[in-house]
Amino acid sequence: MSITDYIVAQPDDRQPLITQLHEQIVMHLPAGFVATMQYRMIGYVVPHTRYPAGYHVNPDEPLPFMALANHKHHIAVYHLGLYADRTLMEWFVARYAAHSTTKLNMGASCIRLNPRQPIPYAVIGELASKMTVDEWIRRYESGRTKR
Repeated sequence: MSITDYIVAQPDDRQPLITQLHEQIVMHLPAGFVATMQYRMIGYVVPHTRYPAGYHVNPDEPLPFMALANHKHHIAVYHLGLYADRTLMEWFVARYAAHSTTKLNMGASCIRLNPRQPIPYAVIGELASKMTVDEWIRRYESGRTKR
């Protein structure tokens, strides 16, 4: 399934929201990340050409960084860097509060967006720009060695 196929398969009212989120992420994502389908979601990954070891859970998969998925009650933006970088998490929480009229609903790396409320697209785009491929690989590897 392609990214376009994924978006078209979503309910009509969600397609423009997911499209706009995807466009914001791709527009701001630092060079080296690639948009692809991964784990039945739109994934933004470090490809094997840049990080041959792949993801430790499944080395055949490229290293995930972000993902975008439609769920029954929300649209999820997953950003693994938020879990790995406390400063980035603090920045995001403050930025979201300053630029959104809705309360932030999130877990460790999952931002749950209510499709019936205004979505702060620019903030999500800005978040995508905050970590380079090299920074993400360093964070990922340092987290792996601590275990």
